[in-house]
Amino acid sequence: MTHISRRITPETYRLASKVPVRIVLENIRSGLNVGAFFRTGDALRIDGIDLCGYTARPPHREILKSALGATEHVTWMAHDNALKAIESLRTQGYLIAAVEQTEASISLLDWNPDPSSKWAFIFGNEVRGIEEQTLGACDTAIQIPQFGVKQSLNVSVCGGIVLWESARRLGFPE
Repeated sequence: MTHISRRITPETYRLASKVPVRIVLENIRSGLNVGAFFRTGDALRIDGIDLCGYTARPPHREILKSALGATEHVTWMAHDNALKAIESLRTQGYLIAAVEQTEASISLLDWNPDPSSKWAFIFGNEVRGIEEQTLGACDTAIQIPQFGVKQSLNVSVCGGIVLWESARRLGFPE
């Protein structure tokens, strides 16, 4: 079966159904990584992005370079810290998942969400990861199985994998 994607306009995007997923970026130092999240979020038509701590915000030059215009229609909000974003997202009915390698992390392969649920995925600093207090506020932690020496992915690559899998499991937009 072949699926051909149809390009939509930014106006149509704003009104279109979305995958019930939000990205929460905590202290991401690279504007290029932030822009890549916007672009991936656009491609999968997610619900939005929360930019926390010192994460760069549009119209940052590096974000605009890698986002290729996605910042114009992907909804985003700024927060002083990830805990404030989590508090807001919980009131909107989101479950919160840290994307982090911890002792308690479950494999992305074993994550089995209710298809009617809404999820917010937290991605942390490229070097230090997600802050301890933020991890403590999450409902679960998810990690991507890796088989190499480094056991490390670029944060935006990690985001692409998690967002694709979440859209596949929660339902691609129509």
